[in-house]
Amino acid sequence: MNISEKILARHAGRDKVVPGEIVTCKLDMVLANDVTAPPSIKEFEKIGKPVFDNEKIALIPDHFQPAKDIKSADLAKAVRDFSKKHNLKYYFEAGRVGIEHVILPEMGIVGPGMLTIGADSHTCTYGAVNGFSTGVGTTDLAVAMATGEAWFKVPETIEVRLKGEKAPHITGKDVILYLIGEIGVDGALYQALEFTGDVKSLTMTDRLTISNMAIEAGAKNGVFPFDEITKEYVEGRVQVPYEPVNPDADAKYVRTVEIDLSKLRPVVAFPHLPENTKAVADIKDDIKIQQVVIGSCTNGRLEDLQIAAEVLKGKKIHDDVRCIVIPGSQWVYKEAMRLGYVDAFIDAGCVVSCPTCGPCLGGYMGILSAGERCVSTTNRNFRGRMGHVDSEVYLASPYTAACSAIMGKIAEEVR
Repeated sequence: MNISEKILARHAGRDKVVPGEIVTCKLDMVLANDVTAPPSIKEFEKIGKPVFDNEKIALIPDHFQPAKDIKSADLAKAVRDFSKKHNLKYYFEAGRVGIEHVILPEMGIVGPGMLTIGADSHTCTYGAVNGFSTGVGTTDLAVAMATGEAWFKVPETIEVRLKGEKAPHITGKDVILYLIGEIGVDGALYQALEFTGDVKSLTMTDRLTISNMAIEAGAKNGVFPFDEITKEYVEGRVQVPYEPVNPDADAKYVRTVEIDLSKLRPVVAFPHLPENTKAVADIKDDIKIQQVVIGSCTNGRLEDLQIAAEVLKGKKIHDDVRCIVIPGSQWVYKEAMRLGYVDAFIDAGCVVSCPTCGPCLGGYMGILSAGERCVSTTNRNFRGRMGHVDSEVYLASPYTAACSAIMGKIAEEVR
């Protein structure tokens, strides 16, 4: 079996599973946020049972928090009241935590071999730490909070075989954008993406970014093997017992896609789909921009801010550009201050926000007007997602985003 099959089999109490089977599995962690938890709570209350385990549910208000209006305040209150009523261990008020998919790995709440579902499509992030994690709807989440179980159709798995090492300035964002550009936004529909081969040059930040955006290729999940990089990241961080999972030598895959990391160049996804990718070097005409966003559950980690700060240090944001930097967690924010990254951002003319999802889903802290263009390190560029339906979002790495902020146009270097 491959990694996804092994994790599902283990949690279903089975020796073996095969693609296409429907299995019921016991869950290690159940997740929701301030947008998705309130409707799940309403469904949960109809069941009339207590939560299955108050240490295996994480509710994190991050999408519209700190509350931007009365409706978002009401959403946060619903999550807060439920969490206190059921004495949830992993409830985090705004200001004490950050973006859900940044803090769960950071705090060791998810780990190798674990099975996690979340009422958020980017729950697939935790495949980076060798777990099976995927997004579900609010009703499935409500049942999971009551029973600790969920059903799964065992997915087929696509092997993404990596070779070579990344060139300078290439990040996990370039890797996943390139992959989505090759196979399309439905190229892995209800399939797992398992990354194999030369993964050693991918940092944990790279892996978290790649797994986070597996859903943008339609994938059920994206998962990495357990290796020395995983071990170094989770040791001393994950506080519960865990069991790493690697594929069998004769693991079955529905197909194999190869990527030569050494040949990748900085990539940008054009509006209005993540599959509309181009190498920045191949863009012939200047594409002038009005905004840059550096952050989100995709690229709001410390290494992401380091990459951007190194580009921006001693430089100035273009006069026609607003650059918004959003650390993914309070820990990232504090470390970025300690290391001088926040000074570099502010001195360059950036706005630095508290940890929040913010403009990624059109929440607040950077909504676009008609005709405006934004280079963003977020994960989706659907029409109208960050503001007006006539605005445009171009997805890129923190490196490319920082270069673009200085140049006032999409750029892979500062001249």
